[in-house]
Amino acid sequence: MPEPEVITLGCRLNAYESEVMRGHARDAGLDNAVIVNTCAVTSEAVRQAAQTIRRLRRDKPHARIIVTGCAAQTESQRFADMPEVDHVVGNGEKMQAKTFVGLSTATSARVQVNDIMSVREQALHMIDGFGSRTRAYVQVQNGCDHRCTFCIIPFGRGPSRSVPAGEVVTQVRRLVENGYAEIVLTGVDMTSYGRDLPGVAPLGKLVRQVLKHVPELSRLRLSSIDQVEADEDLMIALADEERLMPHLHLSMQSGDDMTLKRMKRRHSRSDAIAFCERARSLRPDVVFGADLIAGFPTETDEMFENSRRIVDECGLTYLHVFPFSPRHGTPAARMPQVPGSVVKQRAAELRAKGSAVLASYLSQQQGRVVDVLVEADGKGRTPQFAEVDFRPGDSETTVAGRIMQTRIVGAGPTRLIGEVHA
Repeated sequence: MPEPEVITLGCRLNAYESEVMRGHARDAGLDNAVIVNTCAVTSEAVRQAAQTIRRLRRDKPHARIIVTGCAAQTESQRFADMPEVDHVVGNGEKMQAKTFVGLSTATSARVQVNDIMSVREQALHMIDGFGSRTRAYVQVQNGCDHRCTFCIIPFGRGPSRSVPAGEVVTQVRRLVENGYAEIVLTGVDMTSYGRDLPGVAPLGKLVRQVLKHVPELSRLRLSSIDQVEADEDLMIALADEERLMPHLHLSMQSGDDMTLKRMKRRHSRSDAIAFCERARSLRPDVVFGADLIAGFPTETDEMFENSRRIVDECGLTYLHVFPFSPRHGTPAARMPQVPGSVVKQRAAELRAKGSAVLASYLSQQQGRVVDVLVEADGKGRTPQFAEVDFRPGDSETTVAGRIMQTRIVGAGPTRLIGEVHA
């Protein structure tokens, strides 16, 4: 029986929400639908979404194309003006079963995008699984109350709101019972978790509750966090809970204090370095990823050099580099811009730095025996999220979803080579 197709662009939260929509669309009988769950983090992401939609229409002329996600929320008219699009659905509406029931009727409105800033509650939508049986995402928070000068996402996601801990635990247990060895907690501004819930329940307490009440869970991982808002319980969990993976992706954005101030970030350069030093003292095997923006407005060569230097000073391993891209309606779009060629060059330099530190880290793993969560096609991930290719001879013993003791026998620029440890 044909099923609705969902194309996910952007973040891990979108991946979770795509699974919810897949279930809603299937239940509503939208078998001929293609749902495009868009991202709006950069203008390039929005351009790619439009390009994806045009390609889909060429490839599937009779499909019903439903566009949703952050770009549909923030630029609904742009997508409504595209002749390839049948329906535009907002971020608030996309998570409701009744939206998809309505879309199955001939009288459904073409554009359904309401005021996301009026949303005040976050319901958890139970799902049974993802496409694979290795890693699943669980949404614990949505929205953001901060107003970084470069960011459009709060206007796509609305105010910060948290999923009650009991519901999160129930969802995690359900996924573990369905065979998932690793759960990733995800959200827009995860370290704001719990502020809108009764009592004091920060992210660290949620992490400890999940691990306590779901002892069968092998691995718990966090998506991006704001290091300056990491609570004490989270740091204790990092130190004490072996099942909390030693891999933190930090929303750092810059290594220069003046740039951070103009971004309206809530941390300084020294704050970021101190956090990494403390986390490493608590969990010596922890590795860090970070988001960094190259070419933010007014960024000088010296400011950029501070961002490049912080890679070593924080000991970052995985870099996610964004060339600055002005988003209409944000304060940064009105600031003096860095020339596009300079932005491109700085992004390339940061990416080259990222490639070098990753290759260095991987080369140091040779000879170690580590637990690897096996994924499809003889691949897997270490606790630190490094990718591992198993040797061809191990294909019969490596089963997706299992955690295998693995000896690292080689390292390339982006991946490790492992063999099952007898």
